Amino acid sequence: MQVTSFRAQALHRLPLAAMLSLAFAGASQAQSLQDIYDMARGYDAAYQSAKAQYDANLAKADQGKAALLPSVGLTAGATRSGRMQVPHIFPVGSVTDSNFSYTTQTAGVNATQPLYRPANLATYRQSQKGLALADAALSQAEQDLLVRVSQAYFDVLSSQDSLAFVQAQKAAVAEQLASAKRNFEVGTATITDTREAQARFDLVVAQEIAADNDLRVKKVALELLVGKNGLKPQSLKAGTALPSVDGQGVDDWIAQSEATHPAIQLARANLDVAKLETEKAVAGHKPTVDLTLGYNAQKNFTGTATGALPSSIPNGISQINIASVGVAVNLPLFAGLATQNRIKETTALEEKARMDLEGAQRQVAQATRTAYLGLQSGLGQVKAYEAAEASSQVALDANKLGYQVGVRINIDVLNSQSQLYQTKRDLAKARYDVLIGQLKLRQAAGLLKAEDLQIVNRLLAP
Repeated sequence: MQVTSFRAQALHRLPLAAMLSLAFAGASQAQSLQDIYDMARGYDAAYQSAKAQYDANLAKADQGKAALLPSVGLTAGATRSGRMQVPHIFPVGSVTDSNFSYTTQTAGVNATQPLYRPANLATYRQSQKGLALADAALSQAEQDLLVRVSQAYFDVLSSQDSLAFVQAQKAAVAEQLASAKRNFEVGTATITDTREAQARFDLVVAQEIAADNDLRVKKVALELLVGKNGLKPQSLKAGTALPSVDGQGVDDWIAQSEATHPAIQLARANLDVAKLETEKAVAGHKPTVDLTLGYNAQKNFTGTATGALPSSIPNGISQINIASVGVAVNLPLFAGLATQNRIKETTALEEKARMDLEGAQRQVAQATRTAYLGLQSGLGQVKAYEAAEASSQVALDANKLGYQVGVRINIDVLNSQSQLYQTKRDLAKARYDVLIGQLKLRQAAGLLKAEDLQIVNRLLAP
């Protein structure tokens, strides 16, 4: 309680600006990859579009049930009619020789229940395939967003590292330039060393400007994904080891992709829909059977078409109620060859869907193989760059020592510095490429999920 009271008093004494800085301190903290993905999930237009399409497909799937359920309608109407005598048609004094007007009111409830409609059944089955289409399309959009966010995230980290390495190289070249100037002043080095160091320094300054601009561009690309400025991605922990890759071979990855990849699932669902469309076209030759129910009432005021109502009817109104139950059968005989041509069309579209599935399977297999080989190559590059970094550091130390004792010239030291920092940049980028490559391999196999980001998050410095 005393600690709480002390904190409250301390906050009370703080000026307003300090309190505001504390209040918004959380907004300036670095964000993890999972944090940025969560923000992008609620902002990215492409993903939100896919999610809206998913909701539309769900609603469309429910529409297919309507063709199998009964339809009920309420009808009502009122008609005012007049009858005029036609000369020489009715004999004088007959019941129908008078002129009069009458009103008729009708109301009824009618229902139809399909009993045998093959086209309606195929439409319902198509709507259920729409659920598979919706799931596959949304899964594909989610995996695409995961990769886009991860790529933009690590692009920023890579650009930050590049800028940091260029700045470190600039400081090292500046130190070498100062050393060359001192040696020239005391007569132990030529003006050539100074000019070479100055040229390398000017080149590094230009590289620093380009690296800084590249970092700004990469940050803008990441901010566009989440709709928020001032993002600070968390960096990888120093000396962190890259996660291991599953020991299965490329054929196992391809086999998994054929079963789970959203693009293949979409193509299969489209083929099933095309087959059902052919069934609907063939159903154009088949009969339809419906059960009909009806209850209708008709009121006649003052008369009907056959004559005026007799005065013995109370209030001059007659009412007729009719209840009906029936079975309606319709058998198509000839429709101008429309059905035959429709069958030809749907058969061709079914073959197109089958070829689309074959093409999707080939593309996914190729993408999976490419992602697998790229990841293996990336892992090999990381090991090679790690060895090259150690060798470049040794070479730089040796050239510095040789320059001091006069067996090496300044350009040798400058080249060794450039090689070391270039190797450091390449190593950092290769490590990021491996992390991205692991996500892309899971995407190529159709296995990428948001939970996979947790593996990467554990490698980030909080």
